[in-house]
Amino acid sequence: MFGLLPLSIYLIKVNKTWLVKYVYFITYTSLNIINDIWIYYGYDATYSNGNVVELVIVMFSPIFVNKRFFTLVSVGTILKYLLIGLILQDPVVSFPLLIIVILAMIGYIFLHRFLNYIDAVKYSYDKQLEGIVKGIIATLELKDPYTRGHSERVAHYAMILARETGKFKEEKLKSFYYSCLLHDIGKIHIPDSILTKPGRLTKEEFNVIKTHPDVGAKAVQQVEGIADNINVIRHHHERWDGNGYPDRLKAEGIDFLARVTAISDAFDAMTSSRSYRSALPLEEAYKRIIKGMGTQFDPNLEATFKKIYPLWVDFHRNYYAQNSSIDKDAAIY
Repeated sequence: MFGLLPLSIYLIKVNKTWLVKYVYFITYTSLNIINDIWIYYGYDATYSNGNVVELVIVMFSPIFVNKRFFTLVSVGTILKYLLIGLILQDPVVSFPLLIIVILAMIGYIFLHRFLNYIDAVKYSYDKQLEGIVKGIIATLELKDPYTRGHSERVAHYAMILARETGKFKEEKLKSFYYSCLLHDIGKIHIPDSILTKPGRLTKEEFNVIKTHPDVGAKAVQQVEGIADNINVIRHHHERWDGNGYPDRLKAEGIDFLARVTAISDAFDAMTSSRSYRSALPLEEAYKRIIKGMGTQFDPNLEATFKKIYPLWVDFHRNYYAQNSSIDKDAAIY
């Protein structure tokens, strides 16, 4: 067991601390099975086991608040005694087995209570964070009425695309959703005269626009629950060919979720009206996204984008049907 310490230290260094408890439990239980069979098999002696450690492990496994680990501990320990009972053919084994079953049932009750409490805290935190984020977005949209609903739509498009890739768990997607909602938060720093200018921007004005990803990233870098996906805010205007901004990152050097957001942001920008142009038809926006694969957008996402495009169309039409006062031109496509 002491020999596992180097492996444990290694797992901690590579950020796989959660594996340590599995390694120790599996090793400890396996050694106990070998030990008990070695001592009692073939000898005319009644089985006895005073292993208090096992009782402690089963009783306190709920503190990890992990269903998988609790199941491994409970079922693993029960199977251990079943196996020993079958090999030794000693009915006395049923006594520790019964104790373990009872403790596992009690432990399950505690685990269930812990999980309910944690879920309630998470739900409360998520609702508060979502309210704060949407309040900030509403402030930004007061500066530029033409972007009303833009952040919400981009977040929805991006969630559909990111979920379809199958690369992320729901907890990660939840954090990503908040980052998407705030992807343009840096525009609060941009003067209204530039943000709502009806004509073409000058080079100097466009340079000001290009500061918003950096400003936005700095604004949320200390916000728990959003900072983990800060690259979504800073790099959603980077291009696959390296001609984006603010850092001119290229290809795989761009955060994957930032690449997802870039497609979503461009699609919504094209299919909603702005102060300087009307919305494009959905099919035209689709063609432009496909054309931009390999230059502006990640070509590895092309197949996934094509697959989920009908879902984007449904969302787009439903959104504008329910918000008829927003961008009436876009609603007709």
